[in-house]
Amino acid sequence: MADKHTGARVIPLAQEQRRKARKVTPNEVAARARAVAASRREARASRRRAEVARLPRGRPGPIYGALADPRLRQIARFVRRRLEGQYVVDEYGYDEDLVDDVFAPLLDVLYEKYWRVEVKGLENIPTRGPALVCANHSGVLPWDAVMLALAIRNEVPTHPVPRILAADLLWRVPFLSHWARKAGITVACAADAERLLLEGEIVGTFPEGFKGIGKPFSERYRLQRFGRGGFVEVALRTGARIVPVGIVGAEEIYPMLGDLTPLARLFGLPYFPVTPGFPLLGPLGAIPLPSKWIIEFGPPVEVDDLSADAAGDAMTIFHIGDAVRDTLQQILYRNLMERRSWFW
Repeated sequence: MADKHTGARVIPLAQEQRRKARKVTPNEVAARARAVAASRREARASRRRAEVARLPRGRPGPIYGALADPRLRQIARFVRRRLEGQYVVDEYGYDEDLVDDVFAPLLDVLYEKYWRVEVKGLENIPTRGPALVCANHSGVLPWDAVMLALAIRNEVPTHPVPRILAADLLWRVPFLSHWARKAGITVACAADAERLLLEGEIVGTFPEGFKGIGKPFSERYRLQRFGRGGFVEVALRTGARIVPVGIVGAEEIYPMLGDLTPLARLFGLPYFPVTPGFPLLGPLGAIPLPSKWIIEFGPPVEVDDLSADAAGDAMTIFHIGDAVRDTLQQILYRNLMERRSWFW
């Protein structure tokens, strides 16, 4: 309504109170953060293109080539930012500048050239809201977790960086744990997973744990037990959909022929692998084989229609976990049939 003398618009008190009482949801906060991150990446790319366009075009030479190479100039800018402290680390330890300029370019060589990762089912990754990505685990060393994070980062750049949950063993390794934090990996605990999902993030988990990554080569692509369904409880509490992901190719990078249990106990490891190259060849045995990889995102399992109280129902947790496991096993078998051999 409006005052007939002044022409001013009068806002009803109840409407104003409802507007002030409205709370910003976690999904809205995450969407705004993703928009800011995408804008920052685009601005950075625009500056790089502009700098390359301004480079002089003279007679090439060793000095000119060193100064004009955009890759060297990018390295120089990165070093300058690190020395001046012009970079941001979030509350979980993720360093976007380090990932974009150091980790990702190095790992993309493995992703695109060495293992030639083929990604399927990108339409099953939700465009909004949180998601719990649930994948099979294999390969002696967790290269499958790295490639899964790269697949989401490279193929769906509009999404936030996936946060991979890692077991306690990683955090006992002094230097590796520090760099894992920088790459966006976090502790595999329910509290961190729930907090990330409530903020609208994509969280990656491997329910098989060490049972999957340390199984012998004779049991390749046979899913191990999923534990007690902790990932299902987290999804029920947060309303996040569960996206099963089948990874084919990681089983062949280190064919595990045996497990030296006494040495594993001596060093406090879940297993001590014996592969065709390790430990006989020493460090050379740690070089992975160039197998052909296929990563497929399956149809998401929706749990938002269930109440949070369902997280305490053992039968509900069992049925959802069993459904995810069956879907994941079917994805693995289908891609194994389509792949011509281990290496192409």
